[in-house]
Amino acid sequence: MKLSIKKLRSYAKIPTNATSGSAGYDLYAAIESPITISSGEIYGIPTGIAIAPDCNDIAIMIYARSGLASKHGIALANGVGIVDSDYRGEIIVPLINLSKNDFTILPDMRIAQLVITPIIHPQIQITENLENTNRGINGFGSTGL
Repeated sequence: MKLSIKKLRSYAKIPTNATSGSAGYDLYAAIESPITISSGEIYGIPTGIAIAPDCNDIAIMIYARSGLASKHGIALANGVGIVDSDYRGEIIVPLINLSKNDFTILPDMRIAQLVITPIIHPQIQITENLENTNRGINGFGSTGL
């Protein structure tokens, strides 16, 4: 699989792996000056890139960076971002500040990580009955703590 990346701004950085074992590619803030996100605020941070995979059976998943989340309370506002294989616009990362303190995003800061995930498109079958299981319809908390 190949992932074509187009820089939309000259100062945008191409996603990189931090280590040879990294599952994700770091996404960078393509901003020219710092942006401060106040406590409870959501801000869409541009990456300055657009992407095009060479196949349609994948999704590009955007995840929070664990260091930003655990040390500073900076997370993705949508939990996990999903970029469809046919989207060609700029990747924008909606960050939310869950801490009690303001946090400043600096130019070229690593703000999220991009992970390629295979997608399975099943055939949908309408039915009146579903196969029984041991769990059945027991929902949240039904398997214990």
